[in-house]
Amino acid sequence: MNGWLLNPLYWNWWLLGVVLMAIESIAPGFFFLWMGIAAFLVGLALTVLPELAWTYQVLLFAVLSVGSILAWRLRLRRFPTPTKDPLLNRRGHQYIGRVFTLDAPAINGHGKIRVDDSTWKVAVEQDYPAGTRLRIIGVDGVVLRGIIEG
Repeated sequence: MNGWLLNPLYWNWWLLGVVLMAIESIAPGFFFLWMGIAAFLVGLALTVLPELAWTYQVLLFAVLSVGSILAWRLRLRRFPTPTKDPLLNRRGHQYIGRVFTLDAPAINGHGKIRVDDSTWKVAVEQDYPAGTRLRIIGVDGVVLRGIIEG
């Protein structure tokens, strides 16, 4: 009965795969998914090569994990997932082309505009008085770039 949990060894890797996939379901991001698949593959390799040393098991797990994560990221870069709203997480880019009014005078090339329920900094080419209408032409980080409308 001594060591019953460790026999057969592939069950440990399959259990690790299940745990990693459970973590993926709690904290999604496609990171733990690939590690879970790598653990399942190491378990599968142990069914074919049951005498594989633990150092090679860990090395195989590491190589499969990193390789599968990198392969998935490369695939996503080449074939991005289509979406109905590509600017959803790029809030500032949603305002490009829209016209807003300066809340306060733009001084030293910087002012503030009100967009719905938030205030945004806007960079302009010169100073303008409050009430000037600006068209947003770009985004630099969290600062909108605007030009005078009309």
